[in-house]
Amino acid sequence: MFSLTGKTAVVTGGGRGIGKGISLCMAKAGANVVVAGRSLEPLNAVADEIKKMGGKVLALQADVTKPDDIQRIIAEAARRFGYINCWVNNAGSADPKDVGPLIDLRPDQWDRVVDLNMKWTFFAAQAAARGMTKGGSIINITSRSGSQPNPMTGQYGAAKAAVENLTATMAVEWGHLGIRVNALAPGVVVTETFTALGGMLSKPSRIQRQIETVPLRRLGTPEDVGNACVFLASDEAAWITGEVIQLTGGSRIPVGLLTYLHNVNERLTGGQKNPGP
Repeated sequence: MFSLTGKTAVVTGGGRGIGKGISLCMAKAGANVVVAGRSLEPLNAVADEIKKMGGKVLALQADVTKPDDIQRIIAEAARRFGYINCWVNNAGSADPKDVGPLIDLRPDQWDRVVDLNMKWTFFAAQAAARGMTKGGSIINITSRSGSQPNPMTGQYGAAKAAVENLTATMAVEWGHLGIRVNALAPGVVVTETFTALGGMLSKPSRIQRQIETVPLRRLGTPEDVGNACVFLASDEAAWITGEVIQLTGGSRIPVGLLTYLHNVNERLTGGQKNPGP
């Protein structure tokens, strides 16, 4: 079950973190994998891992905010492997320079985050759908931030919420083409970004506070997301479309809230204490 043998999957932002986990899981399931991203070195590293396990892979340096690059990914994938069966929209983030309270948010900070996480996610999906003449699976990686408050990066949460709405609409409009469109919304997943100095999980105390919010008593891994992608790309998920699947270990507490709420309040109030009643 859940074999992707003979299928081809494109993973954007596939060189690091969750994208790397997705790429490796797709390869383990037998798929030909096209790993795309802006930095070639991590893409090549992932490609080497896939080759060592006997898989077929193509690493492509590309920027999904550039229409020509999106078309090049599709063209190169088709040239190398024939048909694209699955497209995973994983590329997306919020640069530290765009983090801050909504009251101070500038148009350029809004545009950078929303364009990457919503606008180009849609146009990449559109380009993939146009090439899926025999049907296929499109998987949008959103975030639990799309359905929960996301202080200090409100535009990121808004963009992910938009992607979830678009996921449902694309599923309706493209269903007659045999194209399924679903989204995965991870909670806290341990990656190099989260564990870096100053990141959400850079201190043991922060990690523990996050774990305490999760009924399964552990944080997510890139492989957790990757395995869910394998299922949605497989024939066993043939009657699933338009869904947003929460990958949170059962947590119902807004992502990161316990970890950074104190810092948020400090920044919003300028360090002033609440005077109380």
